[in-house]
Amino acid sequence: MGQYGDTDYLRYLFPTYVKANLYRFCYTLYGQTYSICNFWNDPHHHDMYINVSDFLAPINSERPEPNTTEWRENFLRLKRLVLIGGPNDGVITPWESSHFAFYDENEKVVEMQQQQVYEEDTFGLRTLNKRGGIAIYSIPGVIHTMWHSNKTVYKECIEKWLT
Repeated sequence: MGQYGDTDYLRYLFPTYVKANLYRFCYTLYGQTYSICNFWNDPHHHDMYINVSDFLAPINSERPEPNTTEWRENFLRLKRLVLIGGPNDGVITPWESSHFAFYDENEKVVEMQQQQVYEEDTFGLRTLNKRGGIAIYSIPGVIHTMWHSNKTVYKECIEKWLT
């Protein structure tokens, strides 16, 4: 559902910005050339996010796009969507975004099932979940750069879905 938070990683990339002001950069044509800005979802400037986001808003079908129907059909071809995240990620903020949860305007985490994209089933997330096609894992103790190589993550969350 996006990224919104002051992490060490963010401060390294954008040392003169804090989360409250990063939208001023991310929601520009130039800002959208940075991957972090493609995922920036400022809950205090939601309309700007919807109108400017080149990646996340369109792929989540949060605004009309010519490919929405095709993207939804392709998403629903998934047999299983495995969502893995944890509180020690250190980059993804809120970390629950890896489970399609996100902040409301008060920066309180709202679970996937209460997100507008889920309630309206904009790209098929609710449909996939209702048919049992989503597996969600919360794994503590894994930092962002270690998800891909953590053996516990592989054994507990990935291996069984590869057969």
